[in-house]
Amino acid sequence: MKIQVLGSGCSTCKNLYELTKTVVSELGIDAEVEYSNDISKIIELGVMESPVITINGKIAMLGSGSLEKIKEIIKKA
Repeated sequence: MKIQVLGSGCSTCKNLYELTKTVVSELGIDAEVEYSNDISKIIELGVMESPVITINGKIAMLGSGSLEKIKEIIKKA
């Protein structure tokens, strides 16, 4: 599973990345988690909001979220 957190580089985006890494660790799943502040990647997805979590290239969540919300979307993927 490949999880990307895409954002502008702000503290909210970086926090979402850290929360996502924590969730992956807590769930014990085999996933690659990466962070990118390349705005062109967000635009390519057709959204004008950040941060964005993608799972295997598909948008899974827009905006910030809690540990529980992130766990929920990763479990569904």
